[in-house]
Amino acid sequence: MLSFHRGKDGSVAYELTTAIPTEAQSVISDAALAFVAELHNRFDATRRTLLADRIERQTALDAGDMPDFLDATAHVRDGDWTVSPPPGDLEDRRCEITGPCDRKMMINALNSGARVFMADLEDSMSPTWENVTIAQRNLFDAVRRDLELTDHRGKQYSLNDNVATLMVRPRGWHLTEKHMMVDGEPVSASLFDFGMTLFNNAKRLLADGSGPYFYLPKLENHWEARLWNDVFVFAQDHLGIPHGSIKATVLIETILASFEMDEILYELREHSVGLNAGRWDYIFSAIKKFRNRPDSVFPDRGDIGMTVPFMHAYTELLIATCHKRGAHAMGGMSAFIPSRRDERINTRAFAKVREDKEREAKAGHDGTWVAHPDLVGIATEIFDSVLGSKPNQIDNQRNDVRVNQQDLITFDVPRGAITERGVRINVDVAIRYLASWLTGNGAAAIYNLMEDAATAEISRSQLWQWTAHGASLADGRTITRDLVRSFADEELENIRTEVGDDVFAQGRFVQAAQLLNTVALATDFPEFLTLPAYELLDSEYVH
Repeated sequence: MLSFHRGKDGSVAYELTTAIPTEAQSVISDAALAFVAELHNRFDATRRTLLADRIERQTALDAGDMPDFLDATAHVRDGDWTVSPPPGDLEDRRCEITGPCDRKMMINALNSGARVFMADLEDSMSPTWENVTIAQRNLFDAVRRDLELTDHRGKQYSLNDNVATLMVRPRGWHLTEKHMMVDGEPVSASLFDFGMTLFNNAKRLLADGSGPYFYLPKLENHWEARLWNDVFVFAQDHLGIPHGSIKATVLIETILASFEMDEILYELREHSVGLNAGRWDYIFSAIKKFRNRPDSVFPDRGDIGMTVPFMHAYTELLIATCHKRGAHAMGGMSAFIPSRRDERINTRAFAKVREDKEREAKAGHDGTWVAHPDLVGIATEIFDSVLGSKPNQIDNQRNDVRVNQQDLITFDVPRGAITERGVRINVDVAIRYLASWLTGNGAAAIYNLMEDAATAEISRSQLWQWTAHGASLADGRTITRDLVRSFADEELENIRTEVGDDVFAQGRFVQAAQLLNTVALATDFPEFLTLPAYELLDSEYVH
């Protein structure tokens, strides 16, 4: 169905290429869509320019140019400035839970006891039009405390009196929303997600003593942060809400952004409430940006933990930078999902979670992420032991931190190796995740971990890098495209055996394996796997 909508009184004309689902029609209103169209009209040209700049920067990296701290912004790094203080309901963020905008998951997350719930419209959401629009309905209801659900068994879910503070992560600058067009071009997915959320909820949140709070993903430099700040300023003026009402935490999940953390905070200083160590996407970014350099081939992703030198340096710099500027330094994700059947799995995993969170709290992080309500208690307990009654530890200035260029781009991984098991895990998990994503589920439980697009990105980028450079397995075999394809065939058959022919036939496992070949074994490296995957999302699957 093609549904046309035209702007009134000189506003920007737009059109929808697909009907709005019935459940979402009350929130995907003409007025909200007109606001998104206005954002697109004002800011999309700059977005496109910045994306073109990313391509130029990659060309320079491939030619041997190395990232470094910017001479042109030394005055920002050396300056004596801080960001605006956080609002009251974002002072204490010792445990944040994240997940997609599925109604049941949102209720459980908001009720989990975590200080903050980050509702994710990005890596853990498969962006079908139904998911995108119904997510906005669920956010609308959550803000008004009307989020309820009765499942197929008759079990009822509703919000507690006290719930987590809501933050929302829109999709990244590189993505578009193909179901909404302005002048024949799809709108920015970032502007769609942000604009809809803000238009529907900002005034209600402010009236209730909170505010419109966001996480910003995939930024690569301070110019991209400046664009977000310009969007914030315009949006606040347009909707008539006070300047500084919008607050944002930026995920430092690209290696280039790690050189511009001061600058990113500075650009957003009226709206900033911190930075987050987005660890899995950061590893993906390091592989991607240096993919053409034979001296930067990474070992199995399981060997790249947070204590390896370049990851340790990046998180230390993040904490020191944030605290110098009066901003929160948020830790990374623990994606473990407790097993209901095997306590041995839980014992080992909880020990690793505890070790990870203790390291973060002692290093100076002000809070951390978990993916499952059962982890909220552990994470909170650990940060309680360090913070006590304080809401955060911004006063821990970490003046001892000294991180230079080489610390961030020297990718030595002690005792790291490339093994057959590591290759097979990448193939297996990528196929399973992509099959889930293609069927509309972007948060997939795989081997007791809640996986999102970042895991698939690491997996396929490693496969690309290993085959492109003819890397060797620990047993001496060369990793070729043919070897990876043979592993993919075998892992696909293993999945069929595990799930059964009926489930296999109903899934999109075969198409997922074909997509993996496209994004992992192509001659030219696709920048994001979600770009070609998005083109398949609404297609009819024929296996």
